[in-house]
Amino acid sequence: MVSIVSADQRTGKLVRSVVATTRREAPGRAVAPAVPQPASRAQSAPMVSAAAIADAVERAAAQHSLPPQLIHSVIKVESNYNPGAVSSKGALGLMQLIPATARRFGVADVFDPVDNIQGGARYLRYLLDLYGGDYPLALAAYNAGEGAVAKYGTTVPPYPETQNYLKLVARHLREALPAAVEKPKPLFAPPVARPDDTTHVLAVVSEDGSLRYVSR
Repeated sequence: MVSIVSADQRTGKLVRSVVATTRREAPGRAVAPAVPQPASRAQSAPMVSAAAIADAVERAAAQHSLPPQLIHSVIKVESNYNPGAVSSKGALGLMQLIPATARRFGVADVFDPVDNIQGGARYLRYLLDLYGGDYPLALAAYNAGEGAVAKYGTTVPPYPETQNYLKLVARHLREALPAAVEKPKPLFAPPVARPDDTTHVLAVVSEDGSLRYVSR
């Protein structure tokens, strides 16, 4: 505060006024440094091994009756296995869940790999059930949203990004399937077979992303 004495222009009398001033630091006076902000949650996402992610995928696949190769393919296309991935549209983590979807499927921490995989698997299971096991529609909805699929009459939306997304997932799924055939456990759980049925149920993915079952 500064006290100023000056003459009143109307009466000529001296008047005293008080003016508030901005406080300035004295020369040489130390100024407290700004408190650093904590790193974003994405930057501090836990680093996990490929084996740990594979184990989480296997468990989520078994719990939600999904092919583990499907979950791996979605992760590969969505985030390339980066648990701290954040897209320009706000999708987060390994399976790129937007916050609303994460809350909808019970994900407490989108940057926790196990939690994220569980949420993504629940969402994929929900979409497959919603579209009667139609993989292209389920994946299109995963990428563009259920509203986009409904807008086009339950068909794959004609968005270039979504069309390309299906092709990429299908490509990675095709690459994963041959290795899965070598495993002693069935590719899809639970398998549908008669007691005397010795055939194996396989999945065939075409170039357009469609998936069909065949037996051999």
